[in-house]
Amino acid sequence: MARWPGGTPERLQEAAIELFTERGYERTTVAEIATRAGLTERTFYNHFADKREVLFPGQDSFIAEVRDALGRAPTEQSPLDAIRAVLTAGSDWLDQRRSAAQRRRHILDAHPDLREREGAKLAALTAAIAGALRARGVPDPAATLTAAVSVTAYHCAAARWLADPQHGTFGQHLHASFDDLHRTARTW
Repeated sequence: MARWPGGTPERLQEAAIELFTERGYERTTVAEIATRAGLTERTFYNHFADKREVLFPGQDSFIAEVRDALGRAPTEQSPLDAIRAVLTAGSDWLDQRRSAAQRRRHILDAHPDLREREGAKLAALTAAIAGALRARGVPDPAATLTAAVSVTAYHCAAARWLADPQHGTFGQHLHASFDDLHRTARTW
């Protein structure tokens, strides 16, 4: 089992991405994913509700961590700067998983239902950020608008990061997206 770093969810995700890449998403079963990971189908379902969710491991935890970190951010920090700092804090973790993220992106791009699931996850992140901003005293609609543009900047950074032939870090691309956002806000 030394083939997979990390715990059971990571093993299942890596096995799923391998199989989805080799056989296709539709032709891969949960049982096959579990077998490839050296685990049981029951273990799979202990970690994921269905095979779509294996492509979004830890999303609920990530969203909660972002919300909580925004709640602890210095009050003198602007909302956009606080969000940028919180989202950048975990960027090293993503950089270590670039290859898997690129393979995952290809799978998501090929399946509208997976892109829809991704959209739901991004909407949940937006709602969590908006709630954290409101808790910091940012009124609506500013809290909702700031959360939405921040998540869009995050999503754009991810796309640029995955397509970057120079292999810049996710943090670099995230900073560039937020810099673009700041420049645009000042220009218009």
